[in-house]
Amino acid sequence: MSDERRLEVLRAIVQDYVATSEPVGSKALLERHQLGVSAATIRNDMAALEDAGLISAPHTSAGRVPTDAGYRIFVDRLSQVRPLSATQRRAIETFLRQSVDLDDIVERTARLLATLTNQAAVMQYPSLRRSRVRHIELVPAAEGRLSLVVILDSGRIEQRLVSVASADDERLVQTLRARVNEVSGARLLTEAAAAMTELGAEFEPGQRADVDTIVATIAAVFAEDREERVVLAGTANLARAGLRDDAGLSVSRVLEALEEHVVLMRLISTRDDDPTHEVTVRIGAENDFAGLESTSLVTTAYGSDAVATLGVLGPTRMDYPATMAQVRAVAAYLSRIVDA
Repeated sequence: MSDERRLEVLRAIVQDYVATSEPVGSKALLERHQLGVSAATIRNDMAALEDAGLISAPHTSAGRVPTDAGYRIFVDRLSQVRPLSATQRRAIETFLRQSVDLDDIVERTARLLATLTNQAAVMQYPSLRRSRVRHIELVPAAEGRLSLVVILDSGRIEQRLVSVASADDERLVQTLRARVNEVSGARLLTEAAAAMTELGAEFEPGQRADVDTIVATIAAVFAEDREERVVLAGTANLARAGLRDDAGLSVSRVLEALEEHVVLMRLISTRDDDPTHEVTVRIGAENDFAGLESTSLVTTAYGSDAVATLGVLGPTRMDYPATMAQVRAVAAYLSRIVDA
């Protein structure tokens, strides 16, 4: 029973510190929470929590603040994240539904996350490694040329012009269009490329060279090794969050870290191999990057095949239940758009 009560005291300290940004004392806990015990018992529980490394005294005052370990216990024991209101859910859906293309979707999502959470939002473009083929279109474009359009389930669209002698052979183009979609549809890009390797053998000898050229162009689109892209929004929120370390340099150190593309990619890619699509929270020193020790990162995957990751970065003193709910809700609505 004592352990459960102490965890309840820890929860109260976290909630009050997030709300006030001031160290929390036993008197404040008794006034704000119905803990059902005496002030002396609360002081004993706080001493036990401090001995366990879950809270600490930043100054000589009687107030205590949560440590990274305390936040971790609090997050791990959350029975539920705070639900969004119906108004918030409608606003998210309406705002994202107004997107016109993938770039607009990513930019809107990053801005929306930053606004909802008052944190810095990090948004990864859909990864080609996890994308699947939705449709491949072949359209005569000009004399001796075909317009090749590859549409992926992540919303990405790639276009190429292919020069082939039979570009005006409507029957060949229709047959090839049907076959490449039949063998590649809904497959990962590597699987789709492998499935198309023998298509040339299905056509007449005089057509095979052109078919092989078109198939090779499609395979090249699938195989392109692009630099992964990440969008950052709401960095001004970090300055307003009151990040500080002993030298008062936390904000500048965090912003310097976020300017490094490699750091952003490693931060946002921590969920790449997690198929559960649950929200992940990395607190303080769990972020293994210089300059980010005073921050927490809340991320989740989006898309039915976890094609990419989104999340927010803010101070360890953040409203975890609300932030986790907001990140999860935005990812869910985004997944509907990407998977549509």
